[in-house]
Amino acid sequence: MYHRATGGMAVDLEMRHLRLVEAIAAEGGLTRAGERLHLTQSALSHQLKDIEARLGAPLFLRLKRRMVPTPAGERLLASAVSVLTEVRTAEEAIRRQARLGEGLLRIAVECYTCYHWLPALLAPFQRAFPRVEVRIAAEETGRPAAALLEGRLDMALVSSPLKDPRLRLRPLFEDEMVVVLPPDHPLAGRPFVAPRDFLDENLYLYASPEESTVMRRVLLPAGVTPRRITQVILTEAILELVGAGQGIAVLSSWSVAPAVAAGRLIARPLTARGLVRRWQSARLRAAAEPAWLTGFEDLLARRPPLARLPKRRTKAARS
Repeated sequence: MYHRATGGMAVDLEMRHLRLVEAIAAEGGLTRAGERLHLTQSALSHQLKDIEARLGAPLFLRLKRRMVPTPAGERLLASAVSVLTEVRTAEEAIRRQARLGEGLLRIAVECYTCYHWLPALLAPFQRAFPRVEVRIAAEETGRPAAALLEGRLDMALVSSPLKDPRLRLRPLFEDEMVVVLPPDHPLAGRPFVAPRDFLDENLYLYASPEESTVMRRVLLPAGVTPRRITQVILTEAILELVGAGQGIAVLSSWSVAPAVAAGRLIARPLTARGLVRRWQSARLRAAAEPAWLTGFEDLLARRPPLARLPKRRTKAARS
């Protein structure tokens, strides 16, 4: 509806009213305007009287055989032309997008390090859907599910459990969070790192403690708070600081695999069972499902992050 306030009272004009005013002004009379709108002259006359009664002002004058807008009619006509032009442009753009496979995919991931591998998927996706623009909304990383529900995203990649009937969830892949240590760290000789081992450590996090997976899922439930927590949003910076002996970190195995393979860092499982994240895509159930949206999900399922830590050799193998 087209909203306007007059005399302190709200008046609602519908799109059909704007089309009526536009048609009468263009055709100069009710008969031809009715033919244009596929309405009878009596129906059109009734609607015009209804609009004029709502607004409290006549919109057209009958001069000889032609209907001419009054000043009030001219004002409404200008607004009608502006609104209808905008609506028709939007309708045509949407139809063209559907016809040509055009679209926009706004996506965010619930993990800053995931932006390291996400761009690698864009090239194969754009070969399959060349008319679809992918917009990575890194500013929504902290709350991607909320941004999705508020209409700012088309897809969210999350590892946190979600139980919202408004969302459609699809499992995609798993990854493991590992403890990253300098090679000479006392914990490097352990088969795994336990929560209590963090008590005397400086723990580097790329997310805030409230948003951190390791804090929420492992350390806080165990009643453990590291001696010091330092937030650094760049994974590369965290790896350099850990390598310099300034603290330890918990990161995805694929994000630290190159540094571990090169011998610059050591990675160990967090707890004997390890900390595994199960990633899934989230989309609004009420939203449309164009082929390119499900195509992006298919690509994620087929091409998850493949970097894995090298297996730790036994003493017998080293000898």
